[in-house]
Amino acid sequence: MGKSLSGKELGKGITQRKNGLYEAKFINRFGKRQTLYGKTVTEITRKLREAQYLDEKQINVADSKMTLDEWFEIWITTCKKNCRNTTKRTYTNQYNRIREELGWRRLTSLNLVTIQQAFNILESDASREACRDVLVDILNRAVESDLIMKNAALGVNTKIDGKLKEERRILSEAQSELLLKAIPANRYMYALVMLALNTGMRIGEILGLCWDCVDFQAGNIHIKRTLIYLPNNGEAIYEFHIPKTAAGTRTIPMTKEVKGILLQQKLRQNRINHYHPPVPGFEDLVFTSKTNRPIHETNVRKQLYYYADLVNEEYPEAGMERFSAHCLRHTFATRCIAKGMKPKVLQKILGHTSLQMTMDLYCHVEDDTIRDEMALIAELA
Repeated sequence: MGKSLSGKELGKGITQRKNGLYEAKFINRFGKRQTLYGKTVTEITRKLREAQYLDEKQINVADSKMTLDEWFEIWITTCKKNCRNTTKRTYTNQYNRIREELGWRRLTSLNLVTIQQAFNILESDASREACRDVLVDILNRAVESDLIMKNAALGVNTKIDGKLKEERRILSEAQSELLLKAIPANRYMYALVMLALNTGMRIGEILGLCWDCVDFQAGNIHIKRTLIYLPNNGEAIYEFHIPKTAAGTRTIPMTKEVKGILLQQKLRQNRINHYHPPVPGFEDLVFTSKTNRPIHETNVRKQLYYYADLVNEEYPEAGMERFSAHCLRHTFATRCIAKGMKPKVLQKILGHTSLQMTMDLYCHVEDDTIRDEMALIAELA
């Protein structure tokens, strides 16, 4: 029990300094000693009670000496508590790019110059933009928590390299045909590429597709889940996640070609099930490895690179460069627009939350299409 200068009992944690100011101390939930001051017993008692209440309800933040590293740990565990583990890992990876330069600094010492210096070291405009998005949110929450007065990251310049943003890759009709020709029809990669080119599904949605979501009778594919890989000290851990947004849960009609390909894949998967027991929890996957294990997206990317190289070696005039699985989604969307599909319909098929996202990201126009459309107006030179 603390005492006043006159010897009066003040209560636990409260004392009176020689200059007459009252002081209260307690250990907060971060394991740090928090000190409060007041001119009267009533004031210091009220401040202590309020601080302990905030600490108990986990509303308070650490003291004003908190570093950016310390605040990041609170931000990722409290402010982003409901985010998926994969999303948290992405945030952490982006933050780690600037951790060495900024993490040790106190929040109150961050300013535009110190932040910009750290961002100037990053390797590209794209990495700077991704890091800024994360840091802006981190510091926005710090402002809302009354740790800092303003968010200095809002003024960071990410355009330093001056490189124009590359247009997203798509495959031409000829390149798509050569790619499918290079992949043996009895491999799962053939069915996977066909499915991507004809539905626009994301690679995680394809790898997480289960037979209970393939309705051969109605001719529909129901998108209900995506397959996520979580690294765990070298051990492969897979999880099913539901789509991030309501728009991600959707139904895509099958073309006759897609239906035929999936029926062949069903026979192939039945043979695999006969020789290799499935991984518990993943018994119904449409696509697995030849040993009946879930497929990692990295394996798909490596095989796409391999077949792209094959096409490039045999048909160098085709200009087949290496591409990612997402390129197949871009290709599907671009062709849908070129063939007259209504953008709003395409939005539903792709699972976008807004029409603007669909138009901005995926609706490319090939050079041949531009010429054909111009020819509708007047005779070309």
